[in-house]
Amino acid sequence: MDLERIRNFSIIAHIDHGKSTLSDRILEITKTVDARDMRAQYLDSMDLERERGITIKAQNVRVGWKGHTLHLIDTPGHVDFGYEVSRSLAACEGVVLVVDAAQGIEAQTLANCYLALEHDLEIVAALNKIDLPAADPDRYAMEIETVLGIPAEDILRISAKTGVGVDSLLDAVIERIPAPKGDPEAPLQALIFDSQYDQYRGVVSSIRVMNGRINSGDKLLFMNAGTPQESVEIGVRSPGPSPVPQLGPGEVGYLIAGIKDVGQARSGETVTTFHHGATTALEGYRDPKPMVFCGLFPIDGDDFELLRESLEKLKLNDASITYSPESSGALGFGFRCGFLGLLHMEIVKERLEREFNLALIATAPSVEYRVHKTNGEVELCDNPADLPMPQSIDFIEEPYFRVSIITPKDYTGTLMDLCQTRRGDMTKLEYLSPERVELHYQIPLAEVVVDFFDQMKSRTQGYASLDYELSGYQRSNLVRVDLLLNSIPADAFSTIVHRDKAFAYGNRMCEKLKELIPRQMFDVPIQAAIGGKVIARETVKAKRKDVLAKCYGGDITRKRKLLEKQKEGKKKMKSIGRVEVPGDVFISALKLDD
Repeated sequence: MDLERIRNFSIIAHIDHGKSTLSDRILEITKTVDARDMRAQYLDSMDLERERGITIKAQNVRVGWKGHTLHLIDTPGHVDFGYEVSRSLAACEGVVLVVDAAQGIEAQTLANCYLALEHDLEIVAALNKIDLPAADPDRYAMEIETVLGIPAEDILRISAKTGVGVDSLLDAVIERIPAPKGDPEAPLQALIFDSQYDQYRGVVSSIRVMNGRINSGDKLLFMNAGTPQESVEIGVRSPGPSPVPQLGPGEVGYLIAGIKDVGQARSGETVTTFHHGATTALEGYRDPKPMVFCGLFPIDGDDFELLRESLEKLKLNDASITYSPESSGALGFGFRCGFLGLLHMEIVKERLEREFNLALIATAPSVEYRVHKTNGEVELCDNPADLPMPQSIDFIEEPYFRVSIITPKDYTGTLMDLCQTRRGDMTKLEYLSPERVELHYQIPLAEVVVDFFDQMKSRTQGYASLDYELSGYQRSNLVRVDLLLNSIPADAFSTIVHRDKAFAYGNRMCEKLKELIPRQMFDVPIQAAIGGKVIARETVKAKRKDVLAKCYGGDITRKRKLLEKQKEGKKKMKSIGRVEVPGDVFISALKLDD
């Protein structure tokens, strides 16, 4: 195929600015999908995406327009899936930056735009939703020019919902985005930018050919894994998979090589031919750094191996998950998993339950701390149960985020209050326009991770937007709060909190567990402790049996004797009795929304 007639581009934007709707219109206008087969969010193939109305996985599709072949990648907008966006941009020469004409630039718009500039991509800006009564395209075009430096007259006005201006956008893509470069005669170099596992066909990889050609039936070499494979099928998505005999430089498609071992086709892998192949691998991707950690345990202990296999297959499709085995006295065997954020954690847990039929318990989320010990060693700790003894700790550092919030100026005060209660320090406040303010804060990751986003949205009636990135570690006064049931630590409930908040956390968890733990045959003390010091306590009262029921009248000593005997029995039972904690107690107690 002639390189001059190929264009590769991604659609990037803030959440809900209309990326998936724009993809739908492009599929419709280019007649890639029949009108009768068309449905909303056509490229969002996962049930979870359709239910939540968000894009979780980047999807690629090939469309034709005015004699050109366009490869379009629809990307997620949520900050937790930024890694998907950065991987997609590596397969493109340009981006379409979509901005809502009723809301203007949001935090994620800026983050994605800077990501595109980092990759040195051509940016085609478009104001979407011009059909809305609240749309003010002229004002926001000026805002884009001021903040991003894109001339206002170059910004297209479109409505992805009605299709107005989408054909001009496709023309602009052909005019402004450069054609891919590549040498068809050079040795093959193809980059895998995404993979998924199909139980019938093995690993299906999305590839972008940089140099050379790949043919069906070629003997291939996966350079990083060092394994020879054979290309069983190559093809393009338009939008269903359709096999082709050959893919040349600049083309995007899929490759099936009959791979059953999921470790051999990771994202960022370089594919070349086995004979006379390339000698150097393509750059690939930086490994994403997990921000949030939690334990995932199967409710049925026999599902441990199934959970291991499921995580392996899911990691192929979502390279940003990390996992390692761990065991817990209360929950048995499971995995300590790392995620890019709280939504990512929720999505992964839900995908494991749906796609692999697992029933899972997730422990409370925590972040990775740096523990400086008195002997000079530095230890990384993402699991509260692994924190060393207090006497061996010199000090602890916790990760901090640089947070930028864009909000209408009326909500500045309430947002500053939220950030300060979360131990945040303001670094900058600037006006993007007379009505909109950008706040910059340094906030501990542990404070952002639980419900900061929900609080921010509810305090600003949904108008504020958030972007964040890791800024480094800072020293903090942190302690581990343990919960003891009948004097035995329940490791699933341990957490690391700031000393100022430890008492409130201990009190809240004790009260919660008192309601949830069923009554036993003996009194069960529930205690929250820091080291050996108890800071809060509740007691689950024992079930009572009326031993005096048959004792009418008579001497008081007789009654006393029976009660003493009962007390002895309970004491004995308590010393050998384990508190039976039903599985759903863990789920209810660790609910994030409380």
